[in-house]
Amino acid sequence: MNKKISITLLAAFVFVTAIFISLCFTTSDQKHDEQYIEQFSLHNRAYAVPLPEEVSFAGEPAPMDLYYVREGLDRELLVNTYWHSNTILMLKRAARYFPAIEPVLKANGVPDDFKYVALIESGLMNVVSPSNAAGFWQFLDKTGRQYGLEVTEQVDERYNHKKSTEAACRYLKDAYRQLNNWTLAAASYNAGQGRITREVSRQSADNFYDLYLNQETSRYIFRILALKLIYEDPTAYGFYLREKDLYPPIKTISVSVDTSIADLINFAARQKVNYRILKEFNPWLRTDQLKVAAGRSYIIDLPEDGYTGYSKLQEGLQNGEKIFGRKEDNQPGEPSSGKSGE
Repeated sequence: MNKKISITLLAAFVFVTAIFISLCFTTSDQKHDEQYIEQFSLHNRAYAVPLPEEVSFAGEPAPMDLYYVREGLDRELLVNTYWHSNTILMLKRAARYFPAIEPVLKANGVPDDFKYVALIESGLMNVVSPSNAAGFWQFLDKTGRQYGLEVTEQVDERYNHKKSTEAACRYLKDAYRQLNNWTLAAASYNAGQGRITREVSRQSADNFYDLYLNQETSRYIFRILALKLIYEDPTAYGFYLREKDLYPPIKTISVSVDTSIADLINFAARQKVNYRILKEFNPWLRTDQLKVAAGRSYIIDLPEDGYTGYSKLQEGLQNGEKIFGRKEDNQPGEPSSGKSGE
């Protein structure tokens, strides 16, 4: 009997001890979970993006008092503010290619804001879309030819930054003459001049913001405005890039070619560059040879001697630590939050 009592008491003791240990661990786990949740909420803050009271494209103001205009811009600012890697890369590439695009726009009488069209079309990369639109300005082959670009198996000037920008200018000036509005001309770059012209007539509208359009074209102008706002004041949206973090423009020399080149690899070697550099600077060369018809010539761009080295590219920076686009004092560093202990 005593043995049975002893066994019963031992079993009860073990059971109570197990429950006690379990409760301790459960309490400990709950405490850790609570601490984790507190730290997560503290260090993973996401803020609504403040909207400007005024914003314009090519000098044409957006009616920010309209709810759907504010919400359309809000969407694109949120996407591009919190898609950090993509926006940072676009800011870096813009530092290299905007200085080449801006003079072409100016020389052709096209507003400077249209450089953001190239930025949202391609991210300033020589990409090809599912519909086979190509280059910075995403021309289809037929449209490229229509606006003066050579598009063949060996030469595709949709990939020539300067020539494709000139072709885009011709398109946009055509669209402006037809629509008498730069914002509508920009929308036509996405939807086509014919479609925008028909919708303007059908809906009795005279500006982009009054039009009911498909979602892609409806977002198009707001994407442009969002990138414009971020590029013009990056620190206001949390982007702190030093001048030395940007991709600098690369000085080039131009080589005129009026005879066929049977082997571009050997041609590159004779120019004292490798084939990759030749193709990087001349993506419009689509094969490893170039046939030149009688009376024709092409300009091949190559980096100036030494300018493929990053140390050489950094030499021109007066203050590489300066924060790009920072308006308040142009000094390095993060702004103060105004609060201590955070």
